[in-house]
Amino acid sequence: MKLLRHGPIGQERPGALDADGQVRDLSLLVPDFTPEWLAPDKLRALTAIDLQRMPLVPQGSRLGTPVAGTRQFVCIGLNYRKHALEAGMDIPKDPVVFTKAITSLAGPDDDVRLPEGSEETDWEVELGFVIGTQARHVPRDRALAHVAGYCLANDVSERNWQARRGGQWGKGKSFDGFGPVGPWLVTADEVPDPQNIPLELKVNDQVRQRSNTADMIFPVAEIIAHLTQFMTLLPGDIVITGTPEGVGLGIKPTPVFLKRGDVMTLSAGPLGTQRQKVV
Repeated sequence: MKLLRHGPIGQERPGALDADGQVRDLSLLVPDFTPEWLAPDKLRALTAIDLQRMPLVPQGSRLGTPVAGTRQFVCIGLNYRKHALEAGMDIPKDPVVFTKAITSLAGPDDDVRLPEGSEETDWEVELGFVIGTQARHVPRDRALAHVAGYCLANDVSERNWQARRGGQWGKGKSFDGFGPVGPWLVTADEVPDPQNIPLELKVNDQVRQRSNTADMIFPVAEIIAHLTQFMTLLPGDIVITGTPEGVGLGIKPTPVFLKRGDVMTLSAGPLGTQRQKVV
């Protein structure tokens, strides 16, 4: 299934995409896609719903993040070789881990607001996944069983705050609205191989990033196994898995960054598309 949440900010209601690509409201049956609704038995129960009998959501309605109640927003950096090279950094031997504030979470088409005075705000298309069952000390061969589903994400990054304001990557990653996720969560049963997802990002219709998750250094299963050695992943947690080459910082000879009026368009095959205007 493709699970989603629709409605104004703070008033989102659960829904799903039907076979015809129309958004259906599920709020008569589900209070919200909170962590407990991401458990395997709950997801199986959702598949029994006849979406054609559910109310249609008006076209053009805003979509929010596809899950509610996220407690941790975990990120992997430098997970594509060419991106590490364009950033001038060594290929990591272990996953590079940092976090974004959960207050950075935003809907897939919400505006991205430049921080005051920012001249170095950048784009990063990424594969994300959402945890469905608590994961602690998980071996790689059982890791994917803890995933509720997969989603598209944009790890918007303010490079000055990231690199030159004390060495804490999270500083440049956690501004409000810097974590668009969605448009929907594709449940894991519909994603047989998360290492075969196409990724693309355009700025003003110019392709800046185009790759495939097959090029990731550390695949999803290895990321989960690594993270759960030193932290517990909770249902509803969102993990984004790194970006391929083509970020603005890496453009030679002069980096290119976002400015007001720019439009980012992201796509990830079955995971859908995003569109954000920079304001």
